[in-house]
Parts: sequence; C-alpha cells; structure tokens
Amino acid sequence: MSRARSNGMSPFRAGVLALVVLGLLTYFGFSKTNPFANPYEFKAVFNDVNNLKPKSPVRIAGVDVGKVLKVEPVESGKGAAEVTMQVDDKGLPIKKDAELKIRPRIFLEGNFFVDLEPGSPSGEELDDGGVIPVTQTASPVQFGDLLTALQRDTRSDLQTSYRYGSLANDATLGQDPDRDLQRVLKGQQRTFAALVKDESALKDLVTNFNVTAGAFAREDVALAESVPALRDTLRIGQPALGSLNAALPSLRAFAHDALPGVKSSDETLAASLPFITQARLLMSEDELRGTARVLRQTIPAMVRFNKTSVPFLRETRALSACTNNVLLPFMDLEIPNPETGNEAENSGQKVRNQLQRGMPGLSGESRLSDGNNQYFHAGATPPGNRVRPGPPPDGGSMPLPHRPDVPCEEQELPNLHAPGGPIEAFPILEQSPGSVVKPPAPVPDPGGLIAAANDYVNNVLPLVAKQNAAYDRREARLAKETGR
Repeated sequence: MSRARSNGMSPFRAGVLALVVLGLLTYFGFSKTNPFANPYEFKAVFNDVNNLKPKSPVRIAGVDVGKVLKVEPVESGKGAAEVTMQVDDKGLPIKKDAELKIRPRIFLEGNFFVDLEPGSPSGEELDDGGVIPVTQTASPVQFGDLLTALQRDTRSDLQTSYRYGSLANDATLGQDPDRDLQRVLKGQQRTFAALVKDESALKDLVTNFNVTAGAFAREDVALAESVPALRDTLRIGQPALGSLNAALPSLRAFAHDALPGVKSSDETLAASLPFITQARLLMSEDELRGTARVLRQTIPAMVRFNKTSVPFLRETRALSACTNNVLLPFMDLEIPNPETGNEAENSGQKVRNQLQRGMPGLSGESRLSDGNNQYFHAGATPPGNRVRPGPPPDGGSMPLPHRPDVPCEEQELPNLHAPGGPIEAFPILEQSPGSVVKPPAPVPDPGGLIAAANDYVNNVLPLVAKQNAAYDRREARLAKETGR
C-alpha cells in the first residue's frame, strides 16, 4: 500500500496545480485573451495624437474592430507619433491606401478613438506589422487651433457675435424665467404636435429644404461673395436695430394699455352677434330671391324713367348754368348815373336793389280809391334826348338785339357803363352779324315720364309691399321659434 501511494501525486501538489489552472482560466476568461492567437497588428504615424491612450477603440463605420496597443513618439522625427493598433479578423483586410483619423468620442465615453477606412477593394493589402504613412492620417481640429487660424477682425466679430448671442439667450428667458420659458416650451410642443399630425407635409418640408440647400451649395461661389455684403449690411443696419430696440419699451407699454380693450372686445362681439345673425338672414337664399324679384320689376321702370328724364335734366343744367354765369353776376352789377341833381344819389347801386324799388310804388298806387273803385294815377313824360344806354330809335317798342344762336350760359353781360347819346345815334339792327340760330333743344315728352311714374306706382310698389309683408311673417315665425 505505501509503495503505490508514493508513486501518485500528493494532495498538496494537486491542490496547487488546480489553483494555478483555475487562476489561468479566470484570467483568460475576464481578459478575453487568447494565448494561442496571433492577432493582426499594424502601425500608423500621426502629426498629433491628441492625448490618445492605449486601449482606445479602433472603429470601422462606427463598429469596434480593434484597439490601440501603444502610443510612442517617432524616433527619427519631431512633432509626430507612432500608434500601434491591433485589428480583429472582422476588420480585415487592411489595404495600403487605408486612411485613419483620430476623432473625439461622445461625452459619456470620453477620450478619442481611431476611425479606420480600410481602403479601396482593389488596393494592395497591408502586411502584418506594416506602417501607414502620415500623409494618410489626420487629427481632429481643436477649438484653439480654429481661433489661432482666424484673423484679428474675424475674432473681434466672433466675440461680438458671442456677446450678442448671450444677450439673445438671456432674452429668451423672458421677464419671468419661471413662467415665460415654460410657455415657450408649451408652444413648441403644440407646434411639433401639429407637425407630427401631417407627416407627408413634414416630409415635403424636409425635401424642399434639401432642394433649397442643394441650390445654395451649387451657388457656393456667389454665396461666398455675398457674405462681405451681408457684413456691411449688418453694420449699416445696426443703428436701425438700435432704434427698434429703443422702441420696444413703448410698444410694450402700448400692448399693456391695449390689453383692457382687447379683453372688452368679447362684449363687443357678443353685442354684434344679433346684427351678424340678421345680416346672415338678409343674405339667405329666400331674401336674395325676393330682392332679385323686386329689382327685376323695378330696374326696367327706373331705366325708362332715367331715359325720359335726360332731356329734362339737360334743360335743367342749362338753366342752372345760365343762372350762375349770367343772371346772378348781372344782379351784382352797379348802375352808373353820371347825371347831376337828385338822380346823382342813385349812382353806383346794384341792379337787384333797383329792381325792387318799383314794387313799393305799385303797391302804394293800388291803395288809392274813391266811392266807385280803386284808381291809379298815370303820367306820360316824353323820352329824354340823352339816355344811358341809348334806347332804339323807335322809342323802345323794338327789343334789343339778342343772340339765340349762343347758349344763355355763354352770353356776355350787359354793359351798363356804355356811353349814352341821342336816340338817332343808334341804328336799327334786324339781326346780329354772323349769328346762326341753332335748333331748339328737344322738349321731353311728359307722357313718357307720366307712364313711367304710373308703372312704378301700379306695379312696383305693390310688389315691394308684398315682399315686406313676407319678411314680417318670417321675422314673426323666427321670433316665435327662438322664444324672443
């Protein structure tokens, strides 16, 4: 029994061996390291690795295919670094024309990763341990590098933009940040909900925006040339924007003062609803049909009446023009009297005053009477040798020459300042030289006017009364139905 036991493994040795095997299995299980594998490795040279760390992921199209093994400076150069990377089988093959870029990871991941483009399918494969030159690698641009590349005036404009941007962001909070911002968010929520309701319209909006952006991209040269003009426009428009900003307090005060009026508009609208209701009923089909029926009967009579009254209106216009242009100015003329004595006092008096003085004398003469009847004294005086203006030689029985060929409104006013003289000095004229008598204006037929008036009274007015009665019946029925 002792000899057989001495040939076997002792319990202590077996336990140690088991612990070692268990530790190795645990290590390889958690580290996922395959000691028997021969992974593919290659190197790449970068101008700037941006604090890239070992074990940073290597990704192709966003998928992890490997990791960074080590980062070390290039021995034969300055300002460059050599990165050694390991790629799994799913990331192979790697071509010699492959390109690598160091990109920042998302905020929660931190650090950077290597973005690998394996190269063209027809390219030559890169051997294990090969090196990608610096001409095929790129590093991310840092914000400090961007600011360093900008010119001084550009940096100044950028500072101004950030300053105004901060003011704009502060203004978006509103006067009451606890309430105004919530209102904005609620409004945006309603807007987005309305957009979601019509997905086809939203799709068309995105498509049209893509078309517009493509049009801008095709005109990139013209767009670049318009940027300086836009800068000058903003510089010139800044005073106008300042004036607008200064006017905002007044506008805010106006909006505050107008708020009570806007609130009271509800009562105004409520008061106007009955009128709107009546107007809607007035525009209803029944009302318009009745109105059209009345107009169909009335309009022909009105047209006939208008046609008949045209000559009458023409004569009325001529009479009005004659009164305004001739008769009224004649009444304002002054009558001269160059004679001496008592008659000299009547010189320079207007025609309208002289015409009225004969009326009291006539009325006074008519009051004289005796036992038989009223009587009137009349006396005859021979005409004077000198008159102003001189009368015709026949003693006044012949009227003065007149011009029937000239409209009354174009007649010349009588010349009351004409010189006087003996009666024999004024010859008799049978007709004015060059006068042409025009035919008289047509006299309107009163029969047509009377017929149109009779038609309106006998036919139109009964129809209007009938429609009014129908309207009253409808109003009564409506009031009964609504309980008013």
